Amino acid sequence: MDSSALLYGALALFAATLGTAYTVLVIWSPETIHAKPSEKTYRSARSPSKRLPLPSLHDPAAVDLTVVIPAYNESARLPAMFATTLAHLEATRPRTYEVLVVDDGSSDGTAALALSLAAEYPASDVRVVVLEHNLGKGGAVRHGMLHGRGRRLLFADADGASRVEDLEALWTAMDEISPDGQPAVVVGSRAHLVKTEAVVKRSFLRNVLMYGLHTILRLVGVGHIRDTQCGFKLFSRAAAQRIFPAQHLPTWIFDVELLLLAKQLRTPVAEVPIEWHEVSGSKLHVFADSLQMLRDLLILRANLLLGRWAVRPLAPAPTSSKDGTKGS
Repeated sequence: MDSSALLYGALALFAATLGTAYTVLVIWSPETIHAKPSEKTYRSARSPSKRLPLPSLHDPAAVDLTVVIPAYNESARLPAMFATTLAHLEATRPRTYEVLVVDDGSSDGTAALALSLAAEYPASDVRVVVLEHNLGKGGAVRHGMLHGRGRRLLFADADGASRVEDLEALWTAMDEISPDGQPAVVVGSRAHLVKTEAVVKRSFLRNVLMYGLHTILRLVGVGHIRDTQCGFKLFSRAAAQRIFPAQHLPTWIFDVELLLLAKQLRTPVAEVPIEWHEVSGSKLHVFADSLQMLRDLLILRANLLLGRWAVRPLAPAPTSSKDGTKGS
């Protein structure tokens, strides 16, 4: 066999390998999330039976803050989180707010419980949205964000592991990098707790996962953020309008995609230390979810490198005043 035949054979093998890899990437990449009609509605204590239409993230802001709580089978942990969160939000008035609980296809009555809890806080605007099927935490957060009315939008885990009072530290940081509503993100960070009892007492497997993930994240491109996975992140409305429509991953690793999108869009990101404690009842299955996170990171990076999930900066959006009127 001459050298030209070997060269052609090698090129054919290389092309076949690339084609196979691309096919696998397309198959493994999650489908675009399309909300069903019922998922575009909400119920509340004021309207517990009749479903009302959800607004759009692209509407003018109507409140100062939206708090999105993704909840999957959280009937055991939601009441305590609700109590501390609503107490703090009430203490920050006259800042206006809404709470958007996104039931991610729960089977334990989470939505019904959220409605009953909402009735205990008649002065608060608590809205409950039910997804027909479980999407994953990232899918639930994205859905809530796409329908929030706040000038700023926070997502917070339903377990209450992050101290809600630390919202004020995130708020102050947002004031500094986005004083007039410019695109900006502030993330809560547990990085300062690495050597403390809160992390040392975590299970060995969870700590192995944490350090392994941090190593991979440096390779992916978000090594500048010390804690990407903390479920306590604040977005200006302009940032949310650019980032969340472009989000694809509905799984645990969606935080990384949000931060990569922010980096692509040249959106400033501040990292603020917060208090955190581990709460029992986590839905994270260390081994299986670690493999899924690794796969999703590879899918994410490959799609971004190939331009399949490219996102382009949008023209500056008009700012919105507290009364919902558009600025010039």
